[in-house]
Amino acid sequence: MRELPLTFAGELAPGRQECGCNEQIGPGNTHRRHPFRGWPPPYLPDDRRIAMQELINLAKIVTNRRLTTLPLLEFGAKGDNATRETEFLQMLVTETNLTKSQLARRLYGENSETTQAALRKLKQRLQDKLMSHLFFLDNTDSRHPVHRRYEQQCLDLHHQATVLWREGGQGLVPQVLRKLVRLAEEGEFTSMALSGWQMMRSYSVEINDTTLFRQCQTELERLVSLRAAEEEAEDLFWSTKSALGGVITVRTEVLNTKLPQVVARLTELWDQTRSYTVYNALLKMRLFSAEMAGDFEKVAGITGEAEALFAQGQLNPKRFDSRFTKFYHTYALLRTGRLREGLAVCEPYLAAFHISSTNWFSYLENYLLLAMHAGEYDKAADVLRRQQQNPNVGKLVVSAAQRWDLYRAYLFLVRPKEAGLRPLHFAQLVQRVPDHAKNKQGYNVAILILQFFHFLRENNEEALQGRLESLRKYEGMHLRTENATRSRLMFRLLQLVVKLNFDPQACAKKGAGLIEKLRASPAPGEAYAEVEIIPYEALWTLTLQVLEQRRQEVR
Repeated sequence: MRELPLTFAGELAPGRQECGCNEQIGPGNTHRRHPFRGWPPPYLPDDRRIAMQELINLAKIVTNRRLTTLPLLEFGAKGDNATRETEFLQMLVTETNLTKSQLARRLYGENSETTQAALRKLKQRLQDKLMSHLFFLDNTDSRHPVHRRYEQQCLDLHHQATVLWREGGQGLVPQVLRKLVRLAEEGEFTSMALSGWQMMRSYSVEINDTTLFRQCQTELERLVSLRAAEEEAEDLFWSTKSALGGVITVRTEVLNTKLPQVVARLTELWDQTRSYTVYNALLKMRLFSAEMAGDFEKVAGITGEAEALFAQGQLNPKRFDSRFTKFYHTYALLRTGRLREGLAVCEPYLAAFHISSTNWFSYLENYLLLAMHAGEYDKAADVLRRQQQNPNVGKLVVSAAQRWDLYRAYLFLVRPKEAGLRPLHFAQLVQRVPDHAKNKQGYNVAILILQFFHFLRENNEEALQGRLESLRKYEGMHLRTENATRSRLMFRLLQLVVKLNFDPQACAKKGAGLIEKLRASPAPGEAYAEVEIIPYEALWTLTLQVLEQRRQEVR
């Protein structure tokens, strides 16, 4: 189960006060009531102009406390002006496969203990400066998650207010805090709003403003209550998701008992708070429930409901991200067999994702599987090339990189040239793919089948016998339930190959009944599914073709 870590917004409960602002939010300029009652508060200091003395104080803070040397890089430096750090950075960006020895030679002219020690120090300096640049990332690109730019604004303001408070710039603190709590409450970043009001309360005590103090207390009581509900929702979400990632027996128990209770409780919290955080947890739990039960029509319906709520102005446009629903909509089309429809939306949907994000790679997996299931192997090869050519491919976690290796190996079965693998590389890749294990749940059958095909093409009957034994053991341990019917039938078809001495005609005749059962078997829910990178029916056709080719070569 692959999921995009994108976020959605909620609306405010009936009976809450309008925010009193003139802002028009959402599609069709539908005004969405503010999720925080009574905003803006009746009392807040409102000196909007920066007094000259405060600007002088700020200037003194910055000039007196600034670093002598800024921990930043000169990205535009070239030639004689380029530092060793910028040279090293350029190598890392353009030549990602350089070894330590090669780097030492390029940077210092030789590879020795001395230059390796210098390289280690250079790496640390470069890392420190790159970390400093994290404060200056561009979050305005619309292909990034929509909430990111607004949340970062709040984080920046919180940092500014904290530093000003510590450095004696209290005169500017209320101005920064007013902006912080306004943006945090508009974007429903409850934790940030809480922190802002807590700092405002401290400020009110320092200036002995009892009216402001009481206002802060009122706001904090409301936000603490809201945050408690959000934390309960988050705890329910993460604990349930963790259980759903466990072994099949635990998943089954969670699906049958815990998940319905979690959805019911999240629905109650959503009705009470209309909070974005609660809605986000509820939406994902509903999707998980439908997905793991195999009801992908319901998945499509749930995503449609979310889009409808957004169109009605009931979801916060600073939090709702349609890429999440695009991802699930495409996945639902894949699992319901609406392959042409899915392929038609893949390219325009993919353009909404930034190539530097892991979401881009996750969506591309759906794209590739749609092409493989539709038998459009040239399209699948193109998708695979785009994945390999993405300069951010090194960011993939190990499990995701192994999935892409598996996809590439399967493409080699049907389109060796397009897969970009030579037979030797394919053999090495098959041996490099980890054998079936708990942490490969969902891909175990795909791995076993791939290894079986490799040995079949190599005419390695001894190894095939070993794979056959692995198939039997795995079937006996994991494929006994009704939800494993398709994988169990595919295993039995492959077992026929060895039992019937690799005779293509005998296999076709004896397997006819099994293949009819396979075609009549619906795909199981995600909780029990083994991923079919190529549909089993197409794999059986390929098996018979390999057997026929083998028979002709023997002649």
